[in-house]
This record gives sequence, C-alpha cells and structure tokens, in this order.
Amino acid sequence: MQTAQQEALIRTPIRELIAALDPAQFWQIHRSTLINARAIAGNQPRRARAPAGEYQGRPEKLEVSRGYAHLFKGM
Repeated sequence: MQTAQQEALIRTPIRELIAALDPAQFWQIHRSTLINARAIAGNQPRRARAPAGEYQGRPEKLEVSRGYAHLFKGM
C-alpha cells in the first residue's frame, strides 16, 4: 500500500481487498494494483495501449492494463 506520506506491506490477497472496498471509490487497474479513484490526477493515452495514470502526491505513473482501461474513458 502506498499513500502520499507512507508505504506499507499488506499481506491480504487482492481479491479480499476488492471485496471489502467500495468499488465506486477503489478501482483495480492492474492484476496487482488498486487505486483510490479520488486520487487520480489525470491519465495519458499510450499509443493504442492502455493509459498510464497520474496520481496526486506520487511522481511516478502507474500502468493501467487493457482490461481496466475502460475505467478511464471520458476522463
């Protein structure tokens, strides 16, 4: 888990996390990545591939797999 202030290791399987979190607020964007949708600062299309997401408080961009790219349509 990463926030703007800290990083922590969570041993809970991602499937359990997905089931416990609000799907309107937390999106799975890759096989091993969940994000808080409120922290999305923008996205950049990458040629014909999935976008790379920009997130508040984080300098790096996270890859969004093609299976989850539909979440970013209309942004």
